[in-house]
Amino acid sequence: MATAIWRNASRLRSFNRCLYARSLSQFRSSIPSSTTTPPSLCPPSLPSFPPVIPVGAEFKSLGIYGRFLSNSTATPTENQEKPSSSSKTNSEETQNTGGSQQSSGSEGKPVRGGPVSWLSFLLLLATGIGIIFYYDNLKRRHIEEISNASKAVKEGPSAGKAAIGGPFSLVNHDGKRVTEKDFKGKWTLVYFGFTHCPDICPDELLKLAAAIDKIKEKAGIDIVPVFISVDPERDTIEQVREYVKEFHPKLVGLTGTPDEIKKVARAYRVYYMKTAEEDSDYLVDHSIVMYLMDPNMEFVKFFGKNNDVNSLTDGVIKEISQRKK
Repeated sequence: MATAIWRNASRLRSFNRCLYARSLSQFRSSIPSSTTTPPSLCPPSLPSFPPVIPVGAEFKSLGIYGRFLSNSTATPTENQEKPSSSSKTNSEETQNTGGSQQSSGSEGKPVRGGPVSWLSFLLLLATGIGIIFYYDNLKRRHIEEISNASKAVKEGPSAGKAAIGGPFSLVNHDGKRVTEKDFKGKWTLVYFGFTHCPDICPDELLKLAAAIDKIKEKAGIDIVPVFISVDPERDTIEQVREYVKEFHPKLVGLTGTPDEIKKVARAYRVYYMKTAEEDSDYLVDHSIVMYLMDPNMEFVKFFGKNNDVNSLTDGVIKEISQRKK
């Protein structure tokens, strides 16, 4: 690019010299001379060119073309400097703009990180913990309200005593005839079963024996445990004697005739029935209930198979304590 500009400037200067010589010759020819110059002394004439500068423009036209040439020679340099300066200015403006954008961006906008920041994670964690504690407290409060409401419920007036219990006459494991009157003055737990029972009766009698010992230990109350057979055909006096010894020394075993057993079972609302017989071996289906009787041999409360030793112990102590008040 610089070489081309330099060539153009050289051509313009050469053209200017020729033009200047032509104009000078015309100017001289217009002035009358007193002497004639010999042809031998005249320099060879330059080739004729068509006049570029109008005749009469004289030195004024020359001055204009001189300025044109000076401007044309100075223009490439200035043009070269201007793009560089403009490029510098543009680069500086770009840098300033970029810097201002970066600074404004850094000042006005947060730096984006990952999809989940630590702050949002901590807020989410705190919210989850708060929800868990809220519902836990709500559940606990609800349970407490239900418990308080159940405790606040008072027993209504009794419509009458349950028709459980009554007079009976049976034989104990020592062969002595006894009635309900022989047990008056004592708290009694009565259980109906049979000595050939494979599992339920032994479990219930073991629970009964353990409960009366705990009741004596915790409350100092003596309870008389009573076992009444619902299988009079097989449960003889000797059979009952050997059976009750296996559970507790205070356990009283009672048996009798089929009619006597039927009468006492009806008085205590006890269900019992033989199953299908196979030779002489059979089972007896019966109610699994313990009856708490007060010192007057009147019914107080019954306890089912779902009561364990502790609940049976606490239930008996509670009932006796309420009756003594």
